[in-house]
Amino acid sequence: MILDRFTRISAVVACAAAVAVCSLPSAYPLTGTEKAWSMFEAAAKGKSASQRAIGIRALGLLGDDSHARGLAERALSDPSPAVRAAAATALGQMQATESIPKLQKLLSDPRIAVVMAAAHSLRDLKDNRSAYAIYYDVLTGERKGDGLIVQQMDTLRNPKELAKIGLEQGLGYVPFAGIGWDAWRYTHKKDPHPVRAVAATFLAHDPDSATGRALVRTALNDKDWIVRAAAIEAIAQRGDPALGDKILVSLFDTNVHVRLTAAAAVIRLDFLGRKQSLKDCEKKAAQIKDATHSDSPMPASR
Repeated sequence: MILDRFTRISAVVACAAAVAVCSLPSAYPLTGTEKAWSMFEAAAKGKSASQRAIGIRALGLLGDDSHARGLAERALSDPSPAVRAAAATALGQMQATESIPKLQKLLSDPRIAVVMAAAHSLRDLKDNRSAYAIYYDVLTGERKGDGLIVQQMDTLRNPKELAKIGLEQGLGYVPFAGIGWDAWRYTHKKDPHPVRAVAATFLAHDPDSATGRALVRTALNDKDWIVRAAAIEAIAQRGDPALGDKILVSLFDTNVHVRLTAAAAVIRLDFLGRKQSLKDCEKKAAQIKDATHSDSPMPASR
């Protein structure tokens, strides 16, 4: 009995130590995660505005991660309006409520596409008053109250420009969260394959394991970059850490959209895996502790 109790107590101590280790940041991040973050850092500092925009836009897949939020917030002051719009979009997708004041400031941007991106994200972050003032301007071509659109009112009266802005912002959310206007241009070619990208997106939350395997095959093998990117995005939204290692090769895809979408997916799935491991450690420790208490002898009565 004494030996058995000693064994149980040792198990409790060992599992408690495991919980402590799980709780600490690893000194040696997973190679895939480290590579993914380095890709985002490089994209954010790159000379190409297009690549900066693609990288920042893909950060929206990560949720409210402080590192990702910092990269996106810094991009709000980028000289390229495409990058500023991408940053505003990403912050909305992250549900980064801490960034609301910065997005409100962006409503005075001289480029209407940036203003619309900021308004869209503010609406998603439940700052409806700021967003509705902008939408009123778009609807009427006038300022309402303290509305902050102060330039480019001619753009608001240009149907083609408004259509482009609407498509860019809309496609930033459904169905291609990380791809945006490039997706619209692509889908207006003769190739019908992007329809399968929509299908991949809607399969993100299908619990069937066969769907997960199909998404991985598509992400790695499909000939169209937009379908590969959509499949990887669906894998990220699916939230199954076991799929993270299977898409590491996509970090080296020939298309930059795919590479950076994969980087976001790898980081997201690694985080979810670590979180689940910590939860498992804590659960095991609690079970052993309960078992030890149940085996303890009752104190002798006087």
